[in-house]
Amino acid sequence: MPTDANYLLKEQYRDSVNLDARAQLHARFSTNRSGWFRWLFERLELSPSARVLELGCGPGWLWWENRDRIAPGWQVTLTDFSPGMLDEARKSLSRLEHPPSFACVDAQAIPFPDASCDAVLANFMLYHVPDRDRALAEIARVLKPTGCLYAATNGVQNLLEIDELVVSVAPEIGRAGVFVHVHEFTLENGAQQLLPHFSDVCACWYDDALVVSEVEPLIAYVLSGPAAHLRDEQLARLRQMVATKIAEQGALRIRKATGVFRARQPKR
Repeated sequence: MPTDANYLLKEQYRDSVNLDARAQLHARFSTNRSGWFRWLFERLELSPSARVLELGCGPGWLWWENRDRIAPGWQVTLTDFSPGMLDEARKSLSRLEHPPSFACVDAQAIPFPDASCDAVLANFMLYHVPDRDRALAEIARVLKPTGCLYAATNGVQNLLEIDELVVSVAPEIGRAGVFVHVHEFTLENGAQQLLPHFSDVCACWYDDALVVSEVEPLIAYVLSGPAAHLRDEQLARLRQMVATKIAEQGALRIRKATGVFRARQPKR
């Protein structure tokens, strides 16, 4: 089984199949019914003619879920390091009244001029960037002096109960190995990484949890990540543990810790 982190990352985000499995768990069992993408979009402060760059757009769910809110005067460019993800975003968002532009971009070398963007979005992707400091410097460079970075990420307690279940049947994985890289940039340590590049940094937390009442959606979530390589006996034990907890408690409650950083006043 390949264990190299970069290999696993490329496999994870070759297309949206794994993301879809994870999104389904959140869509069905989240306690906050307003929805993450709608909440996140409400945090954006954009002028009617804003130039917006998204790094790591994935399949473009943020824009599809908020298609009724996209101002006609915005100039939006969606980028991703994965050509597969970018193709999916392009196909789904081509139906929009004002479709964005698309480009395959490495966040460590953004092909935009200095001070050309009003906002940069980097959602659930900065923890994947090999040289995050370089990427943050690039983001600060392309932002206008009045521009803002919106960077969504997770806290260290996010989905802790799922991680603990996986580690209990596969201790060789370790919690950090359940989803590689995610602890590199969190709601707890992200501000100290942003402050060398921005003078004004604050975090806004999203209030949510999972209350899971079915076994298989949670198993599908686990199998969408590096834990997909659990041995048959480990997977059987996990399935039984989840079924037992749901039978005893009526549902399995799982904490979520998610939010977005707003970083202003880029330094150059």
